[in-house]
Order: sequence, then structure tokens, then C-alpha cells
Amino acid sequence: MALISLFLTLALTGCGGGGNGNTSAPKQQFLTVATASPGGTYYPIGVGLANLWSEKLKDKDIRVSAQSSAGSVENVDLLQKGEAQLGIFQGLIGVQAYEGRGRFEGSPYKGLRSIVMLWPNVEHFVLVNSAVKTGSVTDIKGTKFSIGPRASGTEESTLVIMKALGLNPNDISAEHLGYSDTASAIKDGRIQGGSMPAGIPVSAITDLYASRANVTILEFTDEQLQAVNNLYNTWFRFTIPPNTYPGVDKEIKTIAQPNWLGVADTVDEETVYLLTKTIFENLDAVHGIHDSAKNISLDNALKGLPVPLHPGAYRYFKEKGLDIPEKLIPPGVK
Repeated sequence: MALISLFLTLALTGCGGGGNGNTSAPKQQFLTVATASPGGTYYPIGVGLANLWSEKLKDKDIRVSAQSSAGSVENVDLLQKGEAQLGIFQGLIGVQAYEGRGRFEGSPYKGLRSIVMLWPNVEHFVLVNSAVKTGSVTDIKGTKFSIGPRASGTEESTLVIMKALGLNPNDISAEHLGYSDTASAIKDGRIQGGSMPAGIPVSAITDLYASRANVTILEFTDEQLQAVNNLYNTWFRFTIPPNTYPGVDKEIKTIAQPNWLGVADTVDEETVYLLTKTIFENLDAVHGIHDSAKNISLDNALKGLPVPLHPGAYRYFKEKGLDIPEKLIPPGVK
């Protein structure tokens, strides 16, 4: 997705220097954070962080705007092309992009850096009750099912999970819809379900339950979790608490992978240091952005990060006394 705007031009001229060891921030910067489609969690959290940074770093001449996108996979492309400087990513997509695996086979993006873990990306495989047989995720077989927008993290993670559980794309009639459109299509009877991984609660799924669409969030067995991790070891057990969604008064045993904030290594150290510092010096405001943002804390900051830290984030966390795993130390930093 191309940004045809003055913001892009200024961002491209104002964000160089990180690769040359420059630690000082340029005089004026316009940065873009790539998110995902409205209706999920990436977009509102990206918008909230962009607004916070723009407000708190105004005196540093740093402005940040959020851009909707198809999700994690497109966000990698946007950063590589310089059309965005920051992005929110799934753990799976981060591993694949940095190591050149999966969708990025043979084309690793070694310029991808991490800033902070944001929140768990909880798998929501939603199916109309009339199609539910066992209550587990394999019930999607034989249904008309949305696997997310093309080139999105949702599509990639859904296909990985299906492959791990012995399902292939031909086992479903696949649709490629965003979260809001998925919910609308379920309510209209055009599809029977959809995959909508996000932080809880997912607004599109809240809408389904509130409108009494007669749906179920399918569960993962321990054996299914193990099978998924045998393919890509990035998921963990997650239990959705009772009453997270209207009328659902029991636990839902699903799985989750980490969501994290990434940045291109071309952004200078001082700018990323200020972005990181602003998050943790304004946690009350950050936690008010979305329920999922309440997971953001220094204790959780490094959990599950799939690629090395940016030098700016590394400097901030070192100042705070965090024990940084060797795999997260930026290349060239001793």
C-alpha cells in the first residue's frame, strides 16, 4: 500500500542515519507506523501510540502518523521500501522475515529491529454454531472461511496453523476479508467463519456476540498446540477469561503468539530511544489506548521478541537495568 503524501516525502528525508552510526535525531521528522485493517487491535494501538508520540515529542520536532495496511506481511514490505519506518508485527512474521523463511524464503530482511513487546496475539477461530462438531479448530474443514486479507499476518499464521494440523487450503472455501468485513459476512450468512487473531477483546468478535450471531470461538487442544509449535515454535497457551465477550461465561482455551513493535534500522538511535522512553514514561496513557495495551510493561518488554533490539531501545532498557538476552543485542553493539 503506497502512501502518496507529503508525510512520506518528509519521512524518507528525515529518517536516515541509523545505518551510519548516527545517534542524534534529525531536526524534524515525520514517521509512519504501519498497523493493519480497522476492526482488529493493531490499528487502534498504532493510532494511540502515534498520537502519544506526536503530543509528547512535539518539542523534539517528531511527528508520527498511523497507516492502515493488510497487516504484518505488508508491514515488512513497507519498512523495506521506506514507506513506513515503524510497524506492528506478529511474532511468526518477524521470525520468517528476519531469517528468510516461509513467505520470505530466500529474502531475509536483516534490517528489521525490535523496540518492545506489546501484547499477546490471541488466535480467534470463529465458526457459526451450526458448523461446530467437536469445538476444536479442525471444525473449520469443509466450511466457507475467511483466512484474512491477502499478504496479511492473519493469512500467514492461519495457513501455518492449518498446515500443522493436517489441513490444506483446499479443505476450506477460503475468503480473504478484514475483520469487520468477516463479521459482516458471517452475520449475512455469506461465510461460516473466520480467523481473527488479535489482542482481547477483538471488536469485530464482540460485535458478533452482541448481535447474537450464534457463533463459537473454537479451542485448541494441547496436542494441537504442540503440533503448531513443531512447525514454528512461537505460540503459547492462552485462556480467554469468562465474560470477555457478551454472553460467553466460560473460559476459552486457545493459543497466542507475541505482537511487537518493530522499526527499520535506518531510523537513528536517538529517535528510537525517545520513542521507547515516551512509552514507558506515559504508561497510564498507553494502557488507556486499548485493553490489550495494558500488557505493555517493563516486565513484559522483551518477552518473545524475535529479532535484535534497535540500538535506541537497547540503550533505554540498559538504563532501566533489564537483563537483555544475547540474541536481542543489536549487531555491532558490545
